[in-house]
Amino acid sequence: MNTSPHRPVLDRIRAEYLEMPGMRLTIEQIERLCGVDRATCRIVVDALVEAKFLGLHRNGTYARFTDVDVSTGGRAAKASLRPVPRVDWPRAS
Repeated sequence: MNTSPHRPVLDRIRAEYLEMPGMRLTIEQIERLCGVDRATCRIVVDALVEAKFLGLHRNGTYARFTDVDVSTGGRAAKASLRPVPRVDWPRAS
């Protein structure tokens, strides 16, 4: 996904979540925030979930993976059942 046409959207969504700790948004809210269509948003959000950057809470909102509390019904699961492209994040040094 590093050379994907979706990379700018992925970077934007990731930046929004990094900038606002504790943020929880539905897929519809992410679409509006970033001004992208549903299909593109779903591909990017699925990739961020697969990369364990985002997690899906049981109320349908996405939060940073580190903010999703699995003990209260959150889950770190893919948002859909279709295949997701691999995302290779740069490692922090």
